[in-house]
Amino acid sequence: MTDSPMVLLGLGLAAGLLPFFMVMLTSFVKMAVVLGIVRSALGTPQIPPNSVVTGLALVLSLVVMAPVLEQVGLKLEENAQVFESGSAKEMLAAVGKSAEPVQAFLIRHTRPEHLAELKEWMDGDVRNDSWRVLVPAFVVGQLHDAFRMGFAIFLPFLLLDMLVAGVLLSLGMHMLSPTTVSLPFKLLLFAMLDGWSLIGTQLLGQYL
Repeated sequence: MTDSPMVLLGLGLAAGLLPFFMVMLTSFVKMAVVLGIVRSALGTPQIPPNSVVTGLALVLSLVVMAPVLEQVGLKLEENAQVFESGSAKEMLAAVGKSAEPVQAFLIRHTRPEHLAELKEWMDGDVRNDSWRVLVPAFVVGQLHDAFRMGFAIFLPFLLLDMLVAGVLLSLGMHMLSPTTVSLPFKLLLFAMLDGWSLIGTQLLGQYL
């Protein structure tokens, strides 16, 4: 490892921005939102705990990003000489080349309509692969897809809650909470369908 002050400064900045990169430049946003909606649909706001939901989203994101990170590692190895003895300008160019796999991942999973909408608010000559338009368009698209998937997951549980509420009202059991009564049935349904595995597979399948 080089002792170059520029390299050490760059590593320090990268370490400080790592949480931002992990959230904004990976599939983590979609994973975390969908898993959070699943927990809400089940009616168990504290189970699984936040740490488990976040950890599962992180693990799924690492599975998705593993090929991209491997390509970034190869790019860094190719530019190792530049980082050891290059000028600041050469180092910035090497960082840009090393980030190309991440940029390609963002382009692949960004909706063209979101890019077009954001470009309308920016300079007319901004390119689709520009980081300043690509990153926000990617995150907006991830949230869009997450809420669409979350709605499809939430709807069956909502119908079950409504069915239980209707049965309780017809029996005159007004004092019982429909969500409390339906909770065991929702958990049973989710377990019978192997819900966590099914949702995890569906999330991974959207990237791999």
